[in-house]
Amino acid sequence: MTQNPQFHQLCDHEVEVIDKIRLQTEEKNLDNISRTSAYLDFYLEYPEMIWSFLASMVSRNGGYNMCDLEGDWFPKFLDPPIRKRLFLTYERANWLIFRDAYSQLLLYSYSTKKSSPMFHLLKFLDVSTFMEKEWQVFWKHGDKKRLMTALIINEQNVIHYPVIKHHVYKKRVFNTMMFSFEDHLHFSTVLFPTCDGELYGASVNGFKSVSKRINLGKRLASILFDQRYYPLFLEFAIQTEHTASRHDYEQYFSSRKNRDTPFLRCTYPIIQHHFHKQGDWYKERGLRKKWFSHELNHRHPVHLTRWYKQKQKQLHALISMKELFTID
Repeated sequence: MTQNPQFHQLCDHEVEVIDKIRLQTEEKNLDNISRTSAYLDFYLEYPEMIWSFLASMVSRNGGYNMCDLEGDWFPKFLDPPIRKRLFLTYERANWLIFRDAYSQLLLYSYSTKKSSPMFHLLKFLDVSTFMEKEWQVFWKHGDKKRLMTALIINEQNVIHYPVIKHHVYKKRVFNTMMFSFEDHLHFSTVLFPTCDGELYGASVNGFKSVSKRINLGKRLASILFDQRYYPLFLEFAIQTEHTASRHDYEQYFSSRKNRDTPFLRCTYPIIQHHFHKQGDWYKERGLRKKWFSHELNHRHPVHLTRWYKQKQKQLHALISMKELFTID
């Protein structure tokens, strides 16, 4: 199962745990719907794993972005090959993060049942030595916020070279005019909805920078776990089935609108991914001190309901103008 030369030194129980984690992770890493549910279910079972709730809510947004590509509007603006590339980029990044992070969560679960840390096994699950150290720190001190930050740092480094810096994605997605347009105008936004029809969140700007993505993750966490809003977000997550259509949260708006994005499982096939062995990002590139900094700067309001509706109108107007001036 692994080429790690130390693998033969493991006892039978440890080999069994690794095999089970691999299998359980693969089963849950089917698509955006299964990932989102798995993250939330784990958080509900282990409330100290706050990163898992953050991951679930961000994963919802990943699904919305995917389904937007085949909704009523984006097909008028983007050609099918571009939409397919964007979908595969979202899907690949989310698949890689889940493969890495959910394995860690499951190993924590096994450790709690055994009442003994088993984090020395992370190396056999292709997890960075950075996280092995951080899990040991958490096991000893129980600092759930530090662990969440460590997982944010890790996940963004996990996808940085295989996705963001990958020559194919870089050329065909991240260096395109379309991506620069979305990034500059803040059309790509991570939203945390409530059952009252309100939206909170932060815009993604400078997505190609690992430090900016880490900063965004920390800002999102500060919003999600703000005691004023957290109960509302948790209520939404538990009560609202994730279909990956934006109708999931738009259904709660006071002025209801017709569903204009499809359901994910009625739209996309299951993608068969292959894992390409990567080096340990921590050993290769190291850690920047600022990634653990507690300083957060919310440059824009976090209450985004009105902003979101205005941006949707802007986007639809731009697409309609393109249609108007497009000559067949």
